[in-house]
Amino acid sequence: MRAVKQAGGIARETVDSSVIQAMGYDDDHALLEIEFVSGDVYRYLFVPRRVWTELRNAPSKGAYFSNMIREKFPTARLT
Repeated sequence: MRAVKQAGGIARETVDSSVIQAMGYDDDHALLEIEFVSGDVYRYLFVPRRVWTELRNAPSKGAYFSNMIREKFPTARLT
C-alpha cells in the first residue's frame, strides 16, 4: 500500500482491490474515508479502529466493506 495525501481530507493509501481504489482512517475522530474505483469518495463516521484494522488486513477488501461497513455506519458522500 502506498500513501496518497488528499487536500482537506484524510490521507489515503492505495490498495489492491477491484472495488476500492484507496482508503484512510482518522483515529482521532473515528472516520473512515474510502475512494472507490468509480472515483466516488465516501466518509464513514464512528468507525472503530478494529474495523479499520480488519479492513486493511482483509483478503477481499470489497467483500469486507460490503459485509461489515456498507449501511452499518453513518455516511457522507464527499464526491
